[in-house]
Amino acid sequence: MSSILDEYEDSQNSRHPVQHSSRLSAANIGITHSGFVNVRLEEEKPIFNKQRIDFSPPEKINHFAVCNNQLCMSLGKDTLLRIDLAKPDQPNQIELGRKDDSRVHKLFLDPTGSHLVISLSTSECLYLNRNTQKVRSLSRWRGHLIESLGWNKLLGTETNTGPILVGTSQGIIFEAEISASEGSLFNTNPDQYFKQVHSLEEDGKPAPVCCIEVERGLESKVFIIATTRKRLFQFVGRVADGSEQQGFSSIFSQNQELLPSFQEFPFNMGYSEITFYTSKLRSCPKAFAWMMGNGVLYGQLDYVKLDSLLSDVQVWDYTPDIDFSFNKPISIVLTQFHFLLLLPDRVKAICTLNGQVVCEDVFPDKFGTLKKMIKDPAGGLVWIYTEKAVFRYHIQREARDVWQMYMSMNKFDLAKEYCRDRPECMDMVLAKEYCRDRPECMDMLLAKEAEHCFQNKRYLESAECYALTQNYFEEIALKFIEAKQEEALKEFLLKKLNNLKQSEKTQITLLVTWLTELYLNRLGLLQSDEGKHGVFQETRDEFRKFLSSSKHKECLYNNRTTIYDLLASHGNVDDMVYFSVIMKDYERVISHHCQHDDYSAALEVLSKHCDEKLFYKFSPILMQHIPKKVVDAWIQMGSRLEPKKLIPALVNYSQMGSTQQIHETIRYMEFCVYQLTVTEEAIHNYLLSVYAKYKPESLLWYLEQAGTHASDIHYDLKYALRLCAEHGYLQACVLVYKIMGLYEEAVDLALQVDVDLAKSCADLPEDDEELRKKLWLKIARHVVQEEKDVKKAMNCLSSCNLLKIEDILPFFPDFVTIDHFKEAICSSLEEYNQHIDELKQEMEEATESAKRIREDIQEMRNKYGVVESQEKCAACDFPLLNRPFYLFLCGHMFHYDCLFLEVSPHLSTYKQTKLDEMQKKLAAATQTSKSRHRPAPKEKEEGGDTASLGKGSAGVSREQIKSDIDDIIASECVYCGELMIKSIDKPFIDPQKFEEEKSSWL
Repeated sequence: MSSILDEYEDSQNSRHPVQHSSRLSAANIGITHSGFVNVRLEEEKPIFNKQRIDFSPPEKINHFAVCNNQLCMSLGKDTLLRIDLAKPDQPNQIELGRKDDSRVHKLFLDPTGSHLVISLSTSECLYLNRNTQKVRSLSRWRGHLIESLGWNKLLGTETNTGPILVGTSQGIIFEAEISASEGSLFNTNPDQYFKQVHSLEEDGKPAPVCCIEVERGLESKVFIIATTRKRLFQFVGRVADGSEQQGFSSIFSQNQELLPSFQEFPFNMGYSEITFYTSKLRSCPKAFAWMMGNGVLYGQLDYVKLDSLLSDVQVWDYTPDIDFSFNKPISIVLTQFHFLLLLPDRVKAICTLNGQVVCEDVFPDKFGTLKKMIKDPAGGLVWIYTEKAVFRYHIQREARDVWQMYMSMNKFDLAKEYCRDRPECMDMVLAKEYCRDRPECMDMLLAKEAEHCFQNKRYLESAECYALTQNYFEEIALKFIEAKQEEALKEFLLKKLNNLKQSEKTQITLLVTWLTELYLNRLGLLQSDEGKHGVFQETRDEFRKFLSSSKHKECLYNNRTTIYDLLASHGNVDDMVYFSVIMKDYERVISHHCQHDDYSAALEVLSKHCDEKLFYKFSPILMQHIPKKVVDAWIQMGSRLEPKKLIPALVNYSQMGSTQQIHETIRYMEFCVYQLTVTEEAIHNYLLSVYAKYKPESLLWYLEQAGTHASDIHYDLKYALRLCAEHGYLQACVLVYKIMGLYEEAVDLALQVDVDLAKSCADLPEDDEELRKKLWLKIARHVVQEEKDVKKAMNCLSSCNLLKIEDILPFFPDFVTIDHFKEAICSSLEEYNQHIDELKQEMEEATESAKRIREDIQEMRNKYGVVESQEKCAACDFPLLNRPFYLFLCGHMFHYDCLFLEVSPHLSTYKQTKLDEMQKKLAAATQTSKSRHRPAPKEKEEGGDTASLGKGSAGVSREQIKSDIDDIIASECVYCGELMIKSIDKPFIDPQKFEEEKSSWL
């Protein structure tokens, strides 16, 4: 392993070049991918130069740590490899000696490179010192999964860490100290102590301490920064002089009474990471960058502030191509002017001054997924590793282009500071500084610079400067046209377009149209030149970026007809399709694909944008060519499509008759019926017709599972009957007849198929015994006359209890002997005899019952009750004998009028009306009776018999009326009978009279 870290540099032009951008746009919040302006006077080497280490690990690299030129990596399950980068040819390999299933969770290496803490997945920790080969267990740390360590940079030595902070997965912060010495006789453990000092939470629950950092400021001030998944905590306090060795407990105790200062962001990606930039070794960090769910929080560290260490903070959003579902950021490293984001397959370098992506380095798949990125503060190198390889970045002249950014931000003092060694840059900064408050001077300066560049044939630079001046637009444009510099003209128009306000719609429309024409001319020339394919592709990408620009989207949309005409005039079909997609004119895109017989591409556009109207429009033509894919797309759309509107497409291609088309028609219709549970009659009718014509074995099953009641049926019964009859499916016709309730027709047709089927139909009208008997007689007639099967005819008698032997005898021919019916006739006679005996017994029981009733009536006539003179009415509590009264068997007694009043409210409307009529008749009969008892002056003797007769007749009528009234109001005791039971749910006070009753109590 002598050459284990012999390194080599990949050639920038041959192997995996770093992609550096070449433009600088104005600073804006949010990481964009436009890069920065590269106005360099000479070709320079890239800032971030990647090198791959010539090292093939014997096992997979699990974890990696590097600090102070000391490199440690965990290999496989149980191997630790240590390398002193000053002596790369002397690697040191150590076996951890773990026999269980534990694996390395994380490695923590202190700033001196002397102390290595190994966190295991089994919530155990190991310790290894640089000067020893012995791995020692930290017994006091057992039971905690360590996520972060905050080293003591002031007190840490090669043999002792001093007080350090330890963060766990349960949000607990411990203070600990580790010593490499063997200790005393009674304390051989390296961990001197391990005590809890604080705990962190998120949303009321413990949250893992992702990172923890300890820094010291002026006047013995100590700053502690700890991060969880979406919170950044700060703890600030002072440590008395000479008491640094006592640890950090006092810092946390000073913050106990107050809530710790923290910043919180809403999104949580499961972890976070904070990194710091230190300009010199063993000095305090100057800036920080915290990678979390909402982006990268970047800011400066101010050690003078009293309550907070952070200052000038801002959040840079992630670029749009970073999607947390498959390529969320893994790690972050901060340099002087950039922070590097590690993704699963690439590294992005983002400038901290303006948020621009200045470098994007994609790693080949053969090395595997990128695992971690670490910066060694001692040498300033950035290390990256996968399971199979190790890489490192050299950072060269990082500040060389910073002057331009500061100049564009009008920070001229800083710009001059970073271009002191470049006189040509200093002149530009000074000129712009002196003209910044005088627009006319700035315009003159830019015009002079533009003219100078034009004269020296630096046309692109001239176009950029001219675009910033107030010179006449036509004059400058003609200048470039006469010089035949279309590329410079295009650059000038683009700059002018970007400087226009949104309200200047006419100018925007003019420039957009002109630029489109320029791009199309350029593409046409390049396409005809086979040797410029690369340039053609770059120009096309630039043109498409122009068409998809969100800034000019409104103008492009309003003038899309003009753009279409320009594209068509140049025959640029591909870009026309691209522009149609941008304008969301999917109908044009699909029509284009269909015209070129690219039906799969048309369906792909349809499926991607899920426009129902376009599905209805293009499905007929697509179904003729790719029926399976179309049906798959329909099924994927599910209930968003109305199946009824797709019937034209189905009918169109099902008539063509190919087996695949028919199969796909049935598949989609079954999906609609059985999964979407569509109830539209047209869908079910069409499925029936397809079944009848192409899949008859499924027809009967469909009819059976569709239901047996007309209310459950979603197809047209008459249409189904006609369809089945046309194709001769008699059994299906029988089923439809049964659903329609046409049992006679069902039995007649079933007899042509199967007698058992007819029997099942005959039993259906359960409530109509006459019809059932008629249907069974049809079956019996068929069995006797058509099948001539006497035994089966006898079975009909046992199957239906309505048939008798005498009902089917007329169907037999005269020559049939009685032997065939002997058992049936005997059984029938026995049933008749049994029935006669039952009737006799019923008659005897009826006679006996009538006799008992007569005796009960006679007994009731002789029954009486005794009423004492002091008895009172149960309703009014007045003496009972003063007025007519009723006596009930239960013992309750009521006056006639009291009982009437008690019973009336509980009577039904019908009985109440009848009672009123009886009262009126009784009053009329009483009046008639009184008039008949007056003496007549004449013909007294002659009319004596007639009056007597009339009195008797009136008396009978009056008694009958009173009897009817008694039947209504005195049929039972009002307190003991059903009326009292039925009134149990009625309120004691009528709701309509409740308020009146309530007021009477007040």
